[in-house]
Amino acid sequence: MSVYSVSAIVTTSALRIEYETHRRVQEILDRLFYTLESISVEFNQWDDKYAKGPGLYIAVVTGRSIDEFADPMGSNQWPLEQSNDVLGDLDALYETAKEVALTSDGAVVVSVDGVIHEQMVRFRDVSPEQINPETVTASDYEAWMGARHMSALDTSKRENVISTVTLSEETGRVTQFNRGSFLTFNRTELGGDWNSSE
Repeated sequence: MSVYSVSAIVTTSALRIEYETHRRVQEILDRLFYTLESISVEFNQWDDKYAKGPGLYIAVVTGRSIDEFADPMGSNQWPLEQSNDVLGDLDALYETAKEVALTSDGAVVVSVDGVIHEQMVRFRDVSPEQINPETVTASDYEAWMGARHMSALDTSKRENVISTVTLSEETGRVTQFNRGSFLTFNRTELGGDWNSSE
């Protein structure tokens, strides 16, 4: 019998860890969401049509590898020497995410134990046979969605993707996608109080 790390998925449904409701995973998602929210609120040039805003796409995943549905995004990398764990130093996470959001392209991958992967990726399109219809809500694309949001919505339907979170570089909108559904906030709706559960 193999020994699995915390970021591995147990494929037998009766033994599967319910990451979607796991307290530690929820803390990871909260930290990621409010990090993107803080980046959006701090950036003050959203109304300048010539300024490029910060944009970011993050996926929280289970399993040992995402090679079956993602490709490396060239030299785009998350600087692990600055921040390598979502549950670590929150200020370092914020500063690193802000830098990556302004300078890099591709999706950031985070394991369910909070460990951030160095290589940023491009997620491949999802085919119908890769989706479990019992766990996925079919949401249509909306007019405000760009390529990043459409990819995040589709990627969130994959069995070993817990959630995806995006920051729109055009509007500052922050969105969390879960199993094909989403919760989104315009920049003017952001900025509420958040307290870490620590």
